[in-house]
Amino acid sequence: MELTKQDLYRPGMEGIPACYSSIGFIDGKQGILQYRGFSIEELCQNSTFEEVAYILIYGELPSSDQLADFSAELVKAREIPEPLTRIITQLPKEGHPMTVLQSMTAALALYSEGTSFSDSKEQAQAMIDIIAKVPSMIALFDRYRKGLDEVKPDSNLGHAENFLYMLSGDRPSPTATRIMDVCFILHAEHTLNASTFSARVTTSTQNDPFTAISAAVGTLYGPLHGGANEKVLHMLESIGSKEKVRGFVENKIESKEKIMGIGHRVYKTKDPRASILQNLAEKLFDEVDSSQLLDTAHELEKIALEKFSAKGLYPNVDFYSGIVYNALGISTDIFTPIFAAARTAGWVAHWKEQTDNNRLYRPTQIYEGSPARSYVSIDKR
Repeated sequence: MELTKQDLYRPGMEGIPACYSSIGFIDGKQGILQYRGFSIEELCQNSTFEEVAYILIYGELPSSDQLADFSAELVKAREIPEPLTRIITQLPKEGHPMTVLQSMTAALALYSEGTSFSDSKEQAQAMIDIIAKVPSMIALFDRYRKGLDEVKPDSNLGHAENFLYMLSGDRPSPTATRIMDVCFILHAEHTLNASTFSARVTTSTQNDPFTAISAAVGTLYGPLHGGANEKVLHMLESIGSKEKVRGFVENKIESKEKIMGIGHRVYKTKDPRASILQNLAEKLFDEVDSSQLLDTAHELEKIALEKFSAKGLYPNVDFYSGIVYNALGISTDIFTPIFAAARTAGWVAHWKEQTDNNRLYRPTQIYEGSPARSYVSIDKR
């Protein structure tokens, strides 16, 4: 029997392959996440964000010379063009950082030396520019809106350490630096999620990488994607203490409301990134001596597992990331821009992969509007 469009339709394109890719791999039932075949656990334990970005873009582990050159290029590209610095420091301070980031990422194209981006050197420089400059733009706007002077990037600091330095103006501790580095690694790639798909669709029109990543940033801004970590933190703060968690969960069940940070479209077991972030949170809270949020989160996870594990609903990456960023002293509305700063590595890798083997995305639809009908002139309606 021939399948109809209705037979093939899946809301949100769930489970429908849209491309071939060799960048990331997920097994949602087993809780496996790999970048280019390397497990997320191994990368977080042994690697750095700079090395992970290289792996995602080029597909292999770099030699020491290749990594040194790649890292040096990132350092060299951190400075924001002066005209964009002036624009960022004249924008409304109450604007959301993601709106600023989307606009300024697109504007980077105006200062790029690339034109067609078919040349490998142009491609490489554009990808470097995006990965290096996005954190600088986030930090600049955050300090500007707080009435603080810009902190210029420090060429002696690595990617994660420099980002925290540009945000606060102070050198972060080794613990904070390593945790930020691992957070960047954890969020660097996650196969064909909404923002990555958006980037690939935009790329398929033969657009430049800055426009493609700007489209991805706009998609990530949505509360069902990158914005969820902010909502998790607000939820935990509103609960107040671990003693109030059970009542909170039962009220949510009774009212059939979603609990933020619980459940994932792909994972049917605990998100492996959540497990890594949980361990990071515990180490960080040992250093900052503020455990109420973590205690509340632990209790919520325990009760959520009791209530929802049979349905395949477990904590996802957003459940602990907001707690970690909060402990690092980062403003809540910077959480999603940090997600974007990390995901630039995966996005540009997908931009390159789509560019190298491109076909314009043009899905079909199931029409359910009016059947053919005749136009009636306005005097007869």
